[in-house]
Amino acid sequence: MKQKIVMKTQMKCQKCRSKALQIVAEGEGVDFVAIEGDQNDKVVVIGDGVDAIKLTSGLRKKVGPTDIISISEVKSK
Repeated sequence: MKQKIVMKTQMKCQKCRSKALQIVAEGEGVDFVAIEGDQNDKVVVIGDGVDAIKLTSGLRKKVGPTDIISISEVKSK
């Protein structure tokens, strides 16, 4: 089951954004990673069997405070 996870994290600079993308991309089952939001503070992850808790804790350790905004199933066409 593919799922879409949206997490909000504090990223003050471009280096922090790059680090966040790298951490999330290394997660198991991740197919797609992007940064969204008005202030580029949301990380969007799409993948199969992705562990949202593991990704969130990794971002908290390396980047800063992180919250899970939503987890939803991706409908295939």
